Formats: sequence, structure tokens, C-alpha cells
Amino acid sequence: MFSRSQPAAAAVAAAGALAGEPSSDVRLINRIAVGDKRAMQTLFARHRTFVYRWLLGFVSNDETLAEDLLNEVFFDVWRQADRFEGRSSVSTWLMSIARFKALSARRWPVDLELGEEIETSVADPADDPEAALQEKHRSELLRRALSRLSSEHRKIIDLVYYHEKSIAECAEILGIPAATVKTRMFYARKKLAEMLKDL
Repeated sequence: MFSRSQPAAAAVAAAGALAGEPSSDVRLINRIAVGDKRAMQTLFARHRTFVYRWLLGFVSNDETLAEDLLNEVFFDVWRQADRFEGRSSVSTWLMSIARFKALSARRWPVDLELGEEIETSVADPADDPEAALQEKHRSELLRRALSRLSSEHRKIIDLVYYHEKSIAECAEILGIPAATVKTRMFYARKKLAEMLKDL
């Protein structure tokens, strides 16, 4: 185990609180910073699914590579928890590490596949079959339109709408200025609207 100092753990907790981080994630990072294996297991269980899906999109659905990178992400968390400064949420920090790992593994940016949430729409059980069919049709139109967006625009849509990240968090995760995130978001919405009119 790596040894961790109490002052570093206190700094992590204070920084996380300043960033508005949910206290349970801050406490986990705090405990990981002093070498708590159980806290590491809890953080992994809590965040592994969305980090894995985020990685999977970056590595063209290569499940083996995504799994390997997932392990590397959380190994980095174990080693660097005492360096977490709290300038962003823990989930944003994890996604930033994951993005760096994925791009380093591939050495080029790859298209982000949007999650299954887009491909399949959950119909309200109260809907009649005709309404469910219409909803499925709308979902298919949206999926097709999203697949025609550029990689940069799909990444922004995925982060904002499916991972519920703020403009600042998107900027940190993607390593671009907030103004660029806003511009890409504007054009992504505009192109989606145009494409949906044509479908």
C-alpha cells in the first residue's frame, strides 16, 4: 500500500467541499488518499459503469481495451488521490483521466459512440402500441441524426445530455476552452434541428 499523510487527506476534503462535490465522494477520495482499500472499492463500484461506457466510446467499442483502461484509470486514482485538488467534481476528474488514457492508448481521437440510451427508447407502459411505435420511430430518427454529427459535436451532446455535465466540466474533460464547448453545442443543436427536418 502507498502511505498517505493526514494533512494531504484534509486538503483533499477541503478542496472537494469547495468544488461542491457530494460529500460521500469527497470522503472516499479523502480515505483513498490515506490508503483505504475499502474506500477504493466503493469508489470503483460507484463510478465504474459510466467511466467504462465513456471509455468504450473513445476506443471504438473495443471492450477489452476499455476494460484495461478502466483498471488504469482507477489505479491512477489510487496513486494520485492525495493530489486531487477539488477544482472539479470527482466524476469529472475520473472522466478526464479516462479520456487521457483512451487518447494515449489510441494516439488519435476516435468517434464517440453514444450510449444505448439513444438507440433504444423506453416507452411509457401506459402508451398504446401506436404511441410506442411513434416513440420508437422518433428515437430512430434522433439516433440517425446523431450518428451524422461530427465526432466533436457528438462528444458535446453526450456529455451535456447523457452525462449531465456543465460547460466548465465539458471543457475540463475535453481539454478545450469553455467558449469552444458553447460554440460546438450551438452548432450541434443547429445541425440536429436541420437534420431532423430532413428526416
